[in-house]
Amino acid sequence: MVDVPALILAGGLGTRLEGVVTGIPKVLAPVRGRPFLSYLLHQIQAAGVREVVLCTGYRADQVFETFGTRHEELSLRYSSESRPLGTAGAIRQAIGLVEAERLLVLNGDSYIHNPLEEFHRWYLARESSFPGSLLLTWIENSARFGTVELGPRAAIRSFHEKRGLSHPGWINGGVYLLRRSLLESIPPDRVISLENEVFPKWIRLGLGGYTTLARFIDIGTPESYAEAGSVMAEIAAGCRNTEICLRPR
Repeated sequence: MVDVPALILAGGLGTRLEGVVTGIPKVLAPVRGRPFLSYLLHQIQAAGVREVVLCTGYRADQVFETFGTRHEELSLRYSSESRPLGTAGAIRQAIGLVEAERLLVLNGDSYIHNPLEEFHRWYLARESSFPGSLLLTWIENSARFGTVELGPRAAIRSFHEKRGLSHPGWINGGVYLLRRSLLESIPPDRVISLENEVFPKWIRLGLGGYTTLARFIDIGTPESYAEAGSVMAEIAAGCRNTEICLRPR
């Protein structure tokens, strides 16, 4: 069981999805008849998480109306931004709602089909070296993503911004385990990016990279959103009723 609360970044506007999904937050974009966020909630529930804070922004009321304060076995709370704070700023605001010393953080617009309890066990075994760890996945075409370079013993050595080049590499899968002290070091009430501003500074403190070849999907563009339904269907068909299997519609 993953005995940590989860923070889910659910405040994205989905600007690039305009014309495909309109009038709703990106995390509510329907995939196989369900809000995309429901897949993440099911995944973390399967791992044993019971406490979730949704970091909302754009049309936060719609997220609350859709999920309320409970989703199956999950207790849901909300940290709503009055103005956009960026990914790190949103997390910094939200940690006031939880007391745990470790937190699971997920991007609300991507899904990686890897059991989160495995990542958690890996992290606990290395926490003395890495106060923060990222779940990384290998993709053949990293043109849309920044890549991550690993050094010895799974230490993250550097982050490379999007290059627009079609080459394979490790990318940030949008799932993190982070010590509270790291998150408290983020300046409060500031617009700040976790990926572009905070993670590169934390390398010197120790960031680990848990690597997996698990299936990954994001819904950040019309093209990737169009693929999401078929990817989720393939995952559901292939997992043979294991605890992380996606439930039928």
